[in-house]
Parts: sequence; C-alpha cells; structure tokens
Amino acid sequence: MKTGTRHRARERLDDRLQWLKPVARFHAPPKGWVRAIRDALGMTGVQLARRLAVRPQSVETLEQSEESGSIQLKTLRRAAEALDCTLVYALVPNDTLEGAVRGRARKIAMRELGRVAHTMRLEAQETADGNTEERIEAYIRDNVKERDLWNDRD
Repeated sequence: MKTGTRHRARERLDDRLQWLKPVARFHAPPKGWVRAIRDALGMTGVQLARRLAVRPQSVETLEQSEESGSIQLKTLRRAAEALDCTLVYALVPNDTLEGAVRGRARKIAMRELGRVAHTMRLEAQETADGNTEERIEAYIRDNVKERDLWNDRD
C-alpha cells in the first residue's frame, strides 16, 4: 500500500472510530455485559443456558470468563445472539491513527538527530538549535519511511 493510500485509509478509520471516543463510556459492568443484560431482562441462567443449548453451569463459566477477560469472541458472540444483542468489537486508538504515525516519526527523528548532535558536540562542531522544528520535519520527510516506524520497541 502506498503512503498516500495509507494516509487516506488512516483518515477514514479515524473518522469511523471518532464516535467511539471517549472509550470510558464503554467500560463493561463489574460482572460483565452478559450478566448485566441477562439480569436487566429478568432472564435466569437456566433460561439463557436453554437458549444457548448448554448446561446451566456453562452459563456461569461463560459469565465468569467474561468478567475475568478470558472469554473467546465466538462465545461472546453466541451469548449476544441468545440475548438478542449485537456484539460490537473494535480497537479504538488512544490518539488518531494519523497522530500515532506522526508521533512515532517524530520520536525516531528526535532520537536520530540527538545522536548526530551528540557526535557533533564531541567533535566540537555544534550547530545552532534555532531551527529544530524545521530539522525534525526535514529529517522525517527525507529519512523516515512509514514501513520502518514500528521495527523497534521504544
């Protein structure tokens, strides 16, 4: 995928994900969504078990696995269908995708430019720091490739 295409794809995803923010409003209830919705509907565990065609103990296990965060998506999807609900699954970035790419490129540029500046100081060839922002932007434009942004873990 070319850079311009990736940029447009990030913008489209950012637009689609925007309505999911703030993420705080989607935190699961303390005992999980299945239990909260089942209780709100007035449905017993035995009744949900019948709808899922499983033993009542399996509903208890399902609800406990959701509460602990170890539930499988296919199990949660089946439970949602049995409760006449739709499972909504999304990864919501903490920043915009475009912001994440820019921030990562900037971090790499600052690290690399810092190494160069350190070497220059050691060789008594320091440069004026007047255009730091311009140097960072130029370094990103000329040296940082999107595919390489995620190679290391810092």
